Amino acid sequence: MFDLKGKVAIVTGGNGGIGLGMAKGLAVAGARVVVAARNKDKSRAAVEAINAIGGGEARAIEVDVADEASVAALIKKTVDACERLDILVNNAGINIRKPPDALTLAEWREVLETNLTSAYLCSHAAYAPMKKAGGGKIINIGSMMSIFGASFTPAYAASKGGIVQFTKSCACAWAKDHIQVNAVLPGWIDTELTVRAREQVTGLHENVLKRTPAGRWGVADDFRGIAVFLASPASDFVTGTAIPVDGGYSIQG
Repeated sequence: MFDLKGKVAIVTGGNGGIGLGMAKGLAVAGARVVVAARNKDKSRAAVEAINAIGGGEARAIEVDVADEASVAALIKKTVDACERLDILVNNAGINIRKPPDALTLAEWREVLETNLTSAYLCSHAAYAPMKKAGGGKIINIGSMMSIFGASFTPAYAASKGGIVQFTKSCACAWAKDHIQVNAVLPGWIDTELTVRAREQVTGLHENVLKRTPAGRWGVADDFRGIAVFLASPASDFVTGTAIPVDGGYSIQG
């Protein structure tokens, strides 16, 4: 039920953080994984780390997820090399932490293009090979900011709220093609991005620990299991959902 042998997965932003955690989970379950990102050195290290744990082999393909031609090339290179595409994880994302009055139009556009438009471009390009393969799985990475806002994340929250609605639209449109589309909503996860958040937001670390019933920050490996579930036959009747992976952070009033 959770076996991914013979499947091919693309993970955007798969060279670090949550993306790398998901890529490792998919590989352990047997999938061949394409790490799609811009930083060649980080991607090379990620591929080595994935291949070291066994399971499906990994490779890296450089991509700018906000560029239509680059995304099209990513899909073509993947299908040319692996002969199919079954799983897409739209994980690439950035955040610029400023209140709305301080955020520039250029910064707004950069966040929306990287976080939301990229999910559209990758999903749009992946549809044809997934349909040809007889079905597929798309996993979009939202956020707890898909559920509620914060004063310092106007563009990020807008992009992640959009991810949930985009997920629902794709799920409705592509169910007939046996393509399930779901979103994962991470809570506060210990990554390079949140290291900067702790530097920029006073008291963040203490507040996260206080509010999270699990009593800790999440780690990238917490996403291995949800990735395998949503990429495997176990979730064939699950589509259009948005599943928090946050240690209970979002259930607190």
